[in-house]
Amino acid sequence: MDIKTLEFVTYCISKLAQVLNMSQREIYRRLKHSGILYEYIIPSYDVLHTFSSRYLVEDLTDYMREKGVLP
Repeated sequence: MDIKTLEFVTYCISKLAQVLNMSQREIYRRLKHSGILYEYIIPSYDVLHTFSSRYLVEDLTDYMREKGVLP
């Protein structure tokens, strides 16, 4: 993983933690264990990083709900 992708992953985790009122550690754990981190966020970096912050958070929270890691 290159530095830009790592920075993007960190940004996603931070924004999700802020919006969902959870710790960054918990968001990371949920993304990692659900496969979202390594099967969606990292491989889709080229597209995802072009989205607005609002759309990105909505997309990721919707996907987290689909995967059953959010109520």
